[in-house]
Amino acid sequence: MQSATARRRHTSSLVALLAVALALAVALAVVAVGCGTSDPKPQEARPGDTAFNWERFGKSDRGQVGNLTVPLDYSDPTKGTINLFLARHLAAKPEQRIGALLVNPGGPGFGGSLLATNPSGYFSQDLIDRFDIVGWDPRGTGLSDPAIDCITDYDHFYASGDITPDDAGERQQIVDLAEEFADDCIAKNNDVMQYMGTNNSARDIDAIRQALQTPTISYFGFSYGSELGATWATLFPTTVRAAVFDGAVDPNADAEQSAIQQNIGFENTLSAFLAQCSGDAKCAFHNDGKSEAAFDELMAKLDESPIPSAKGRPNVNRGVALWGAGQAMYSEQLWPVLATALADAQQGKGAGLLALYDDYFERLADGTYDNSLEAFQVITCMDETDRPTVAEEDASAAKAAAAAPRFAPSTVGSYSCTFLPKSLDPRVAITGKGAGPILVMGTTGDPATPLASTEAMAATLDDGRLVIVTANRHTGYDANPCSIATIDSYLIDPVGKAPADGTRCD
Repeated sequence: MQSATARRRHTSSLVALLAVALALAVALAVVAVGCGTSDPKPQEARPGDTAFNWERFGKSDRGQVGNLTVPLDYSDPTKGTINLFLARHLAAKPEQRIGALLVNPGGPGFGGSLLATNPSGYFSQDLIDRFDIVGWDPRGTGLSDPAIDCITDYDHFYASGDITPDDAGERQQIVDLAEEFADDCIAKNNDVMQYMGTNNSARDIDAIRQALQTPTISYFGFSYGSELGATWATLFPTTVRAAVFDGAVDPNADAEQSAIQQNIGFENTLSAFLAQCSGDAKCAFHNDGKSEAAFDELMAKLDESPIPSAKGRPNVNRGVALWGAGQAMYSEQLWPVLATALADAQQGKGAGLLALYDDYFERLADGTYDNSLEAFQVITCMDETDRPTVAEEDASAAKAAAAAPRFAPSTVGSYSCTFLPKSLDPRVAITGKGAGPILVMGTTGDPATPLASTEAMAATLDDGRLVIVTANRHTGYDANPCSIATIDSYLIDPVGKAPADGTRCD
């Protein structure tokens, strides 16, 4: 199960996201016992509100949570239903309200309701004033029911194997872990697994639109949210009022190509971090201006002799260290944290790298995990037609290592989909034909969705408008005033303010 390839996700405010998640769970418990509606101020009614049974949420008189029942299988409604959990923040200035803006944080696997319960943490005041911000937990994720749940002990699967096994026994351990993960996932989710792919999530978007009783709707998706949004725009183009894809994936890349693209993205960002550290004597991992060589030496040592981390937790090996380094690549704000963690690791202390590893896997304060990675794996595999063999996965790992030797040195595959059932509904080919101008934003230093991937999405869409942001981070919306203004202006007026293809925000 070891792989250096990272999830496609939007994590510019990951700590805040988890904090809001905990607050949301507590607040929902209050709502459930009838104590969340004490504010006497009435909320505006909207067409179709009865479909969601909205209830007041939080201290704001504009926050709501609700549910929508949708088919498990849209081609055969007799197979049962799924309960989608939603949150909505009503437009702060009703007199300027444009409509609903559906928002998705990426993943796949992340719930999106949190973006609506805390909209000021993610969106400008202009958008909050003019739109009902509507976030939902896509099928299989978050508080939607059922949610994908496969495992509880992440360390067992992600910290116990050697990504560069020295013998057949160690190599077989990686295969066995992947098969064990798949067996656990099938045992717990077999009845619903086949219906968790992106096509059905796109159909859910249209079900939400219909329930809101609006002929067209606006959409803002980060990272994998671009793939979901593009699938929706392809299946339901006449319902698209406006669509923003920030940090877009390459819609035409297969699983192997996508993994290599991502690994190259992380390799380039890691190299940029190390070069910056070499040039800054104040960097904790400066190593007399030889950060690159020091990193390579440290990784080799961790491969041979893992170091202690925390009581009751696994030692930090090369795989754990690379998971942690990958987490820090999502934003330059985390580079000093990684530098300190690497310097500590040189002294035989692994707690800093373990903390980054824990952040990547969404480990909570009580030692539990949310289900985002499990949902990620199932959704990703249900979008793919192929189930590569162990030998094919190992061959793909060799290609990734050749393309990104520092970040992806694994000599074995991850076997993420190898042992899962074949998909009955692989993701449709994306075109966006007839959806109108779609804004596609990418940053020059994005590790998870490299600029080349974003360019490929813009080129694939019938009318993709590429916007390039100069920044070392994943997704570009709040990178600078230009990127914010460009997206806001388009969402407010998608016909009059659609940017020219190739617009730059430097």
